[in-house]
Amino acid sequence: MVKLDNFEVDHWLLSNTNSVEHNLGHSYCLPRSIGDLQQESGSGTDVDILSPIISKPLDYGPMKGSEDLLSKISDYYSKESSSQLSTESIVTTPGASLANFLVLFALLGPGDHVIVQYPTYQQLYALPKCFGAEVSFWNSKEHDGWKLDLDELKELVQPNTKMIIISNPQNPTGAIIPNQTLKEIVEIARTHSIIVFSDEVYRPLFHSISPTDPAYPPSILSMGYENTIATSSLSKVYSAAGLRIGWIASHNSNVIDLCVNARSYALITASQVDEHIASLILSPPCAQVLMEKNRSLAERNVSLIQSFIDKNSSSCEWVKPVGAPIGFIKFKRDGQPVDDLELCTRLLNKKKLLLVPGRKCFGDGIRFPGYIRLGFGGDTRQLEGDLQVLQAFLDSDYVDIPLSTE
Repeated sequence: MVKLDNFEVDHWLLSNTNSVEHNLGHSYCLPRSIGDLQQESGSGTDVDILSPIISKPLDYGPMKGSEDLLSKISDYYSKESSSQLSTESIVTTPGASLANFLVLFALLGPGDHVIVQYPTYQQLYALPKCFGAEVSFWNSKEHDGWKLDLDELKELVQPNTKMIIISNPQNPTGAIIPNQTLKEIVEIARTHSIIVFSDEVYRPLFHSISPTDPAYPPSILSMGYENTIATSSLSKVYSAAGLRIGWIASHNSNVIDLCVNARSYALITASQVDEHIASLILSPPCAQVLMEKNRSLAERNVSLIQSFIDKNSSSCEWVKPVGAPIGFIKFKRDGQPVDDLELCTRLLNKKKLLLVPGRKCFGDGIRFPGYIRLGFGGDTRQLEGDLQVLQAFLDSDYVDIPLSTE
């Protein structure tokens, strides 16, 4: 029997969101309505964006995804690459979580070895273990801006290493893997014929780096290496978590075939209604307007968090995130990390404020004591109020939070 570990971050959120008044535990940008999407696509409120499919028979539709949506996803990647990504190289899924599941389920098993950038979303290391693969953590250096050591990666490679798993930008830190590091990861992988799988659900929301910066990271698919896989969705940075549309993309046709076969065991096709709206979101000008608004929102909000941390530097610190609407903040007292689970629990009980404890949800209960993940992709005015509540707690109750024993 396959045994799944408890999915800590989702369990924490599901167990606690009902009593929350101040939600800083989310990890996506401000959700938009269908009416908002109509406005931002230039259609106006007098146009029903569902009208093209109202008379369409609701059969299964194209097995790998609608041609219109696949074409939009292809264009999304091809802007960064000298070679066009074929629509045959993409398959849609209900969200990025299922996309990740299918990649790992289709490609990994007993006898395989996997190297996983860490910290990261639990799914990316727990599922390979569940499927029988051996997992090695490639630790980001928290003392060095969450950078990765390429010499350490070389040392982790084994004869049976099948996959290197990264997330860019990284969850929970918002750190990026810069362009040059990506190139070197690919060269190491190419030397050993290893697959590089990149969870890119937070691309292209880079709020603290310019696209003209040499370090600005492109998609892994633009690196000229066939054995690369990217997954993404419209949930995080395109403000449509409720739409449930994601995808898998790879230049390797065998990888796509294996993922399509695995997908057949879990579902037949994605929703035609969802795919129609997803195609609208990825169409210009909607995608451009959404991204400009969300990038501006993230820039404004990350500055608020930075000001809060500067004001409370004796109690908290972070490496300022570069991308994604999330950050990993370390809370401390007298230079020692506090018990992050106790901190988050008391904030819930006393202030109805939700944060995500890092040691519980990203550290296997051992690593990252004192760290919490904070989401700042919501309304700016709401964030200001939430930070005031957090400040009041620091002023009155923080002194009673025990230090971590880890």
